[in-house]
Amino acid sequence: MYQGLIMEKTPKLVVLGFINKVRSGKEPESASMYMAEEIRAHQIISGKEELVIRTPENYTEHIHEFLECYGQYNFEVQEVLCEENKVYIRWKQSGQHLASILEFEPTGKPLVTLGSAVYLVENGLIVEYWIQQENQGLLSQLQSNLSG
Repeated sequence: MYQGLIMEKTPKLVVLGFINKVRSGKEPESASMYMAEEIRAHQIISGKEELVIRTPENYTEHIHEFLECYGQYNFEVQEVLCEENKVYIRWKQSGQHLASILEFEPTGKPLVTLGSAVYLVENGLIVEYWIQQENQGLLSQLQSNLSG
């Protein structure tokens, strides 16, 4: 008797689903399908470390802030590595400057940011991640857009 396909929720599939639907800005409201109720987010932004406690709800709000600042941005995954229950993703995000960012008023000009993260998956959900965002390049683009 055929019982249908059972798809295993491997850490890689969980993270790629999260990246392609939630982080990409396409379906931010589906965060709870991929994230535990509380996630430890270790953020390194241009050398400054910070620990933030994320929930699917506040992560959804976070993505809506990206959409407000960058519009419907393009989110390109450039690298994926997986070892046991940790998944590394490196990306390039391209959008437009549509809202105030780092005290720079919107110009409508293109903006590109680069980042990467390691996601820890347990029981089919992301429970912790370590993210690095390169903001010096973003700052340079914002400054250049003012004069250009």
